[in-house]
Amino acid sequence: MSDRVDLVAYAERLGFSGALEPSLETLRTLHRLHPAAIPFENLTTLLDESPRLDVPSLEAKLVHSGRGGYCFEHNRLFAAVLEALGFRVVGLAARVLWERDPSALPPRTHMLLTVDVEGSTYVADVGFGGLTLTAPLRLVVDEEQDTPHETYRIRRQGTGFVIEARLGGTWRALYWFDETPYHEIDFEVLNHFVATHPGSPFRSMLYCARALPERRLALRNGRFTVRDLEGRPTTRTLADVDALRGVLAEDFAIDLPDDPALDDVLREVLDADEESAAAERR
Repeated sequence: MSDRVDLVAYAERLGFSGALEPSLETLRTLHRLHPAAIPFENLTTLLDESPRLDVPSLEAKLVHSGRGGYCFEHNRLFAAVLEALGFRVVGLAARVLWERDPSALPPRTHMLLTVDVEGSTYVADVGFGGLTLTAPLRLVVDEEQDTPHETYRIRRQGTGFVIEARLGGTWRALYWFDETPYHEIDFEVLNHFVATHPGSPFRSMLYCARALPERRLALRNGRFTVRDLEGRPTTRTLADVDALRGVLAEDFAIDLPDDPALDDVLREVLDADEESAAAERR
């Protein structure tokens, strides 16, 4: 999965000033800084494009152009950085369980990584939206693991594992995965499906997230939520395209694409929220 990557530019994007070496401390620091500096966002798919996963394209977008991306982009770039530092990295694919019927069998549409360091295997994932990990998790079962934000655990389920987060005293499942290695071409196929399938939520919904040191930011269409480290939310509904543009640029630090269709797309996601709210009132 290796491609050449500009480690200096990546470190500058994150504000990382430590030693670039394959240590657990380095992994933890990069994992904490990445979701704060590079936002989760899916403007590319809303603009009817498929994100490119080659490292030069990812660097151009996520490192040099002030943009973010979704799971395949974040974790593909993170894998390239870690491999360049000398870590052993394996790409895996997960079935997302978050906010899903527990009896359903969703497809594998999420990318995560395992990283071997200092005699242990860790799960690394810098691209799961509003609950993106802010620290790697040691791949051990039934052990509560604290991160700078939530507490997590990994449970054994069937032939694989489920990652859960403790939210408000309740354990919530994020996704199921096993240790089957996936390769670049596999992620190209999954990425194409998520970016182009008519039923994919990334084609019709706007999702953005950042994990700042003292709070999490999340945007779903026009609903902007800020959660403190105790999980207490403050939510407001954005009134118009100008307000939405302001939150994207200022709170999520996204250099918005210069695309003439952008305002129409943002108006559509706001209208979808209005229609949904009207349906609930009826």
